[in-house]
Amino acid sequence: MTGAAARVADATNNWVDTRAPLWSRPYLRLSRLDRPIGSWLLLMPCWWSAALAAGVAHDLRQLPLNVALFFIGAFIMRGAGCTWNDITDRHLDAQVERTRSRPIPAGQVSVTQAVIFLIAQALIGLVVLLQFNRFAVLTGIASLAVVAIYPFMKRVTYWPQIFLGLAFSWGALMGFAVTLARIDAAALVLYAGSIAWVIGYDTIYAHQDAEDDALVGIKSTALLFGARTHRALWIFYSIAVVLIGVALWLAGAGWFAALGLAAFAAHLVWQIRRLEIADPALCLRIFKSNRDAGLLLFAGLVADAFVRAIN
Repeated sequence: MTGAAARVADATNNWVDTRAPLWSRPYLRLSRLDRPIGSWLLLMPCWWSAALAAGVAHDLRQLPLNVALFFIGAFIMRGAGCTWNDITDRHLDAQVERTRSRPIPAGQVSVTQAVIFLIAQALIGLVVLLQFNRFAVLTGIASLAVVAIYPFMKRVTYWPQIFLGLAFSWGALMGFAVTLARIDAAALVLYAGSIAWVIGYDTIYAHQDAEDDALVGIKSTALLFGARTHRALWIFYSIAVVLIGVALWLAGAGWFAALGLAAFAAHLVWQIRRLEIADPALCLRIFKSNRDAGLLLFAGLVADAFVRAIN
């Protein structure tokens, strides 16, 4: 199968492959709408922060709209980030089995077309961002520096997951910025906890490509930890749970938030016990399950915000 109809190796039998117009498929694949898990993972810290900030404010009136805008923004900006990543990584992607079928190395989209598509997505993201207050707009714009440098970090450090965490966890700051027009200590600690969570789940994800990455010079925590990955996950997931717990305490959250955190922690424990790093398909399934872990915590935070709003 060639041209726009060709499928990406690690994302088959999805709606883009089966239902999207042929001309649109390479662009939808650039923005990863054929595998939206990354957008969900980008969204989770946004929703956590928005719900926690609503609890601090004792006011739920903004929350539904903020949840909707964060949903749109996360999917658009993750698409822009992936397009940027594919532009910068096109030569590396051509050397890795799982990624050589992506639109740019496969010849489905030119670099110029990808840049135009990137600009279009960024403009849509800007429209979403401008729905918020000025402080939140400036906070959102500040994230672009981290997003821009992330693709290059895998070339120079075995810790690119830290930079991914800095970018993917930015929403932990945005919820407070949008709701309260400030960033409290609780938001900063939530941000740090989310970074630890991202390092953990992206290490699992990176084990899919560990052998190819080593051959072409791509660095990752999967290669760094190797057989010690389970021990590293215990450390980073524990840090995530503790820091998120501290954030909830600083924000004055109650029992429903604590229950959500407990469910989140239990899911992380399940991931570590289930993981087999030599099984790429299992690594992908466990990585994807982090959306469910994030939703468990979000549900607890929403319930807590509701209780605080009516008291």
